[in-house]
Amino acid sequence: MVLKNLKKIKTDLVCPPKVGELVEGAIINRGKSALYVDLGAKGIGVIYGREFFDAKEGLKNHKVGDKLVAKVVGMENEEGYRELSLAEASQEMSWGRLNEARESGVSFEVQIRNANKGGLICPLMGINGFLPTSQLLPEHYPKVAGGDPSKIALELQKLVGQKMTVKIFDLDPRDGKLILSEKATKKDRAEEELKDYMVGDMVEGEISGVTGFGAFIKFGKDLEGLIHSSEISIEPDQTPDKVLSIGQKVQARIIEIANNRIYLSLKNEK
Repeated sequence: MVLKNLKKIKTDLVCPPKVGELVEGAIINRGKSALYVDLGAKGIGVIYGREFFDAKEGLKNHKVGDKLVAKVVGMENEEGYRELSLAEASQEMSWGRLNEARESGVSFEVQIRNANKGGLICPLMGINGFLPTSQLLPEHYPKVAGGDPSKIALELQKLVGQKMTVKIFDLDPRDGKLILSEKATKKDRAEEELKDYMVGDMVEGEISGVTGFGAFIKFGKDLEGLIHSSEISIEPDQTPDKVLSIGQKVQARIIEIANNRIYLSLKNEK
């Protein structure tokens, strides 16, 4: 055991930590603007300057002897200490946990912090995630006539502050990209429910949205389908919003199921 430890110390001395490496150590001293960490054979690390003040709130309950993980951001300063960053270490570990969560399909509850015309900004594990409008569930999708970007942004702003359950759709730590999906949380359940339906089935549901190109109908437990304007009995000079309204109960016939999307018709069969 002693020989093994000696070999490890020798290796650490020959191979000092590299910039970008995560290291673990124990706090040995703290001042008003710096925190010193014993890295064992890898030397003494210091968290100071902006790194210290950025992490000050999180460090207020840490005391001498407590262990922490930091990232090496500089080999040696003027005093010979390794320069460390807690924020960068935390981000790197967060990306690792996020990747594991994506692979395992774990769901998270997030709070919407901001919105733009493309979607919603939701922090997750200290990383700003992006939830595109295309990945929203029907009840949150901004059904805006004509697809006016400014109106879409206004509708999305109404969701700021709300909480949603999401899964990780995609991520790329190098680009700082974290894409979330609300749809994915109900995708499996909806796919299972969809197996009970076939083309030609009549369903009863409720109009959940009306646009210039058609209307959306919710039916079953977690299903929603599109009724294209060509499948609504309307006059040439009419639009779907003239004959349908949100909340209206209708009966429709399934005319196509493709890629887990459902298309329906309100027209009577001839």
